[in-house]
Amino acid sequence: MSAKNGLIPNQDAEKLNNQDIPPEYHNFHLYPEYRKLQLQQEEIKALGVNNPFFTPQERVVNNTTQIGGRELINYATYNYLGMCGDPVISQAAKDAIDRYGTSACASRLLSGEKPLHRELEKEIADFIGTEDSIVYVGGHATNVTTISHLFGKNDLILHDSLSHNSILQGCILSGASIIAFPHNDCQALDKILQERRHHYQRVLIVIEGVYSTDGDIPDLPEFIAVKKRHKAFLMVDEAHSIGVLGKHGRGVGEFCGVDPADVDLWMGTLSKSFASCGGYIAGCAAVVEYLKYTSPGFVYSVGIAPPNAASVLASIRLLKAEPERVALLHQRAKLFLELAQKQGLNTGTSKDSPVIPIIVGDALKSVQLSQNLFKRGINVPFMFYPSVPQNAARLRFFITCNHTEEQIRFTVNTLAQEVAKQQPDDSTQTSSLE
Repeated sequence: MSAKNGLIPNQDAEKLNNQDIPPEYHNFHLYPEYRKLQLQQEEIKALGVNNPFFTPQERVVNNTTQIGGRELINYATYNYLGMCGDPVISQAAKDAIDRYGTSACASRLLSGEKPLHRELEKEIADFIGTEDSIVYVGGHATNVTTISHLFGKNDLILHDSLSHNSILQGCILSGASIIAFPHNDCQALDKILQERRHHYQRVLIVIEGVYSTDGDIPDLPEFIAVKKRHKAFLMVDEAHSIGVLGKHGRGVGEFCGVDPADVDLWMGTLSKSFASCGGYIAGCAAVVEYLKYTSPGFVYSVGIAPPNAASVLASIRLLKAEPERVALLHQRAKLFLELAQKQGLNTGTSKDSPVIPIIVGDALKSVQLSQNLFKRGINVPFMFYPSVPQNAARLRFFITCNHTEEQIRFTVNTLAQEVAKQQPDDSTQTSSLE
């Protein structure tokens, strides 16, 4: 019996009764997707390592972490500015709990609004240079609910081919026509719009400020020029660029010297540079007001928790007072990249950002390399398909302002040694990890 897109053909379905339904259609243990996951885990276990996922971090994670009672140099956290664990930030969260409790306890639209919420949204808008902003409880949900709500079946969404899953999910749920353009290719984007713009009502272009698996940065002025030429909307996901790029950490807009008003939707997360949890959309007052009254992910969700809001507010204000955190982050990231390249390591297209991949290609090799480094006191995660393209598995290093020069030099030297130990794999066997 064949099935397409998971559906039983009508002629076959008519012949089935409840006893004939295949067990994989009503038993999670037999889901083909779950069986594939089990196979992947078995392959990793065959390397002689324990499950590398969900490893408990036993204290605040920064340039170091503690796992199983061991302290390791840590590159698995995007606590870029060291705000998480900073006494000032922690105290702000504690004060908010004392005043408001641990939860907003309701949708902000109805009865969950706290003075902290509007104070935070105004601070974010001021930091970026927009009229207003709206804060959601989750970063992933911010992209999903905003994109799917603002655009629909008569519209076109063009996204970078390396866009984050949250962007892709928002595009799919919108019902709009979707086209992925080649990574960071403004000319290809322009050509697509020349051919197709007139077929649609609204058009959205979505890019990222720093791409989270490659660590490269778009030519934002060129994308703005394309969006203006074709009368489209432009959305920039700043999950890994806000607090990171620019002299004052104001993001890719500051880095590229653009007018913030030239970008229609500035999206960012609060869990990285700002030591909290959630996401935001910053832009003109009209779009923020519309989202606050109609966006499902905001209207039908609890408001961001008071301690989370307070920690972001404190982080932005501390960053304004201590811009040297950004300067130090830039220095440390530059040092790591330069040392890695001198060692002949494949850093891909990473440039001017604290996200630095070391591309090894084979998925199992990336897992083994990560484990070998762990044994030598370095904690760094691996990535393989579908998080990155097939045969482009890698380790992904997040640099923070708190990493020391000694830690970085030791790490790159150790990394180069471990990479050199890995012999080319001439096997033609395909791993289920890819």
